[in-house]
Formats: sequence, structure tokens, C-alpha cells
Amino acid sequence: MPRIMVLRWGHRPQRDARLTTHVALTARALGASGLILTDIEDRRIKETVEKVVENWGGPFPFEMGTPWKKAVKDWRAKGGMVVHLTAYGENIETSDVLQRIKACGEDVLVIVGSQKVPREFFSEAVSDFNVAIGNEPHSECASLAVFLDRFFEGRELTKSFEKAKTRIIPQKRGKKIVGNCWF
Repeated sequence: MPRIMVLRWGHRPQRDARLTTHVALTARALGASGLILTDIEDRRIKETVEKVVENWGGPFPFEMGTPWKKAVKDWRAKGGMVVHLTAYGENIETSDVLQRIKACGEDVLVIVGSQKVPREFFSEAVSDFNVAIGNEPHSECASLAVFLDRFFEGRELTKSFEKAKTRIIPQKRGKKIVGNCWF
């Protein structure tokens, strides 16, 4: 199965900290291999993600500060493809875009923005595919979740993580957590 990394672009520390954290947590929980926070460093988010990985398992590498153009160039140099999630792209439900992505068999770098992205993100120079999770305004966290779920066909929902100190035991009612609960 190809590896998926998430590239978070346009993070504004004063405005986007909570949502970027949720993008990272969603990426980890739903099968992505790691996250690149481009062009900026935000230690709070890195600490949160590292704490989650320490308690809930990993691995889940978190890279910060890499210029987005370098991240894309390096990814492509290693033979990977780039998928830009955008409301303006090919609709994941009404087109065959997901089948074409999977048919390539390459590792995938998924770009999710936090603000209006540069026009060049839509170009072939940056993105191999522009994919829409519906063609209406919506959250980048929601689009990432739907994309990952569709890509992994639900198998990511039963994933277990290496070295997890904390686990939730599914129940019909109530809460059951084993290990070092940190929340």
C-alpha cells in the first residue's frame, strides 16, 4: 500500500493552531504516515503531536519549517505524486480521480491549506491531481478525513499503533481506557 504524507500549508499560529492540530491528529488516526508543516515552526503543535504519539503509539513523524516548494520537489524526486485537496478539483464521488491516483501505485503527498492557496498549487508543476471532497466550501480537516477514508477503504479505522501506552476499548456504552490516559 502506498504511503501518504500530509503537507499542511499556510498555517497562521494565532489563528490556525487548533485546526492544524486537528489536521495532524486526523492524519495520524486515519492512516497517514506523517505530516509536514511547511514554511513555519509551531512548537506547541509539535509538542501536542509528539505527546499523542508517545501515549497513543506511532510512528508519526512531524516535520516543520520546510519551504513548501522544497517539500514538493523532494517528494517528487523520490518518485511520489502530489494530491491537492481543494473544493475546485475533480469530485472524488462523481469522477474516477481516486481510482487514477491508486492506479499509479506511488506514495502520495496530500496538500491541505489553511488559507487561500497560491494559484500555482493547481498547476501540473505542483499537483498531479486536484481533488474535491464535494464542490462546496468545507473544512480542510474534513476533506482530509474523507480522502484518507476513501483511499484506505475503511481499513485505517482498525489500525493499531506500535508502542501505544493508551488504548480505548470500544463499548456499547460508557468509556473504557487502558494505560496512561493523558486527557
